[in-house]
Amino acid sequence: MIPKKLLKDLKGYAIVGRHSAVKPCFWLKKSLKDEGVCYKQKFYGIKSHRCLQMTPALICNQHCIHCWRPLELLKGVEGWDDPEFIAEESIKAHRKQLSGFWGNPDVNRKKLEEAQDPNQFAVSLIGEPTLYPHLPELVEIYKKRGSVFVVSNGTNPEMIESIDPTQLYISLTAWNEESHIKFNRPIKNFWENIMKSLKILSNKNCRTVLRITVIRGYNCFPEKFAPLIDLAQPDFIEVKAYMYLGYSRLRLPKSAMPEHEYIKKFAESLSELTNYEIKDESDASRVVLLIRR
Repeated sequence: MIPKKLLKDLKGYAIVGRHSAVKPCFWLKKSLKDEGVCYKQKFYGIKSHRCLQMTPALICNQHCIHCWRPLELLKGVEGWDDPEFIAEESIKAHRKQLSGFWGNPDVNRKKLEEAQDPNQFAVSLIGEPTLYPHLPELVEIYKKRGSVFVVSNGTNPEMIESIDPTQLYISLTAWNEESHIKFNRPIKNFWENIMKSLKILSNKNCRTVLRITVIRGYNCFPEKFAPLIDLAQPDFIEVKAYMYLGYSRLRLPKSAMPEHEYIKKFAESLSELTNYEIKDESDASRVVLLIRR
């Protein structure tokens, strides 16, 4: 079902079933060698070396200009795999991808042993996870093993309302209908759906995060995001720099990638405009965390 061209471009991904995938992230590998950890460990206390990064949907309903993934190649899905199958097979695939580290003398052996039993699941690898119709069940299966972070573009409000992860992200680059169409390039206009999702976020019982990806020269207007923050009332805001990587280089210039100081100034402006204050930052990942006062 997965096109050969996509398989070639998904180098490093382990394909699970018909429409899911797993890939160990950069920070997991760094953590195994005691060379650093993901900003999520610094901000939220998860352990980078015990995190499994996956997607249950190798498809997306948007083609965002800043996305580094090969979304132009993602097509539809014919039939959906069972969530129990995806959960078990994703863990098997994760262990297989880590097997080569046993021969690396620089790896922390205790961490590598712990990594075989992941207790943090990042449902955010590629595509839009809320397009998988059995996402609520998959989240609950993963929660039996630990914490679950889901990152969504907010285009499917019914699923946003249905899922109950440990932490739920809605990722934004646009502030209104016009910028949504320009920056997110959706298959249809989802702006009304995104507004519904932001409202739902304000009433969720799980921990909530609004992630604003800042693209220099494109969406650098903190004052335009302030009303969306007031609507969503998330527990946290992440102001994150666009990174000049992968397929995004076909759409954006390198100058669109902001320096960390630029991100800090954006976050400081947001803090002045909203009921949020800066809590932490990660220079390496060019991200600043704000928390509700």
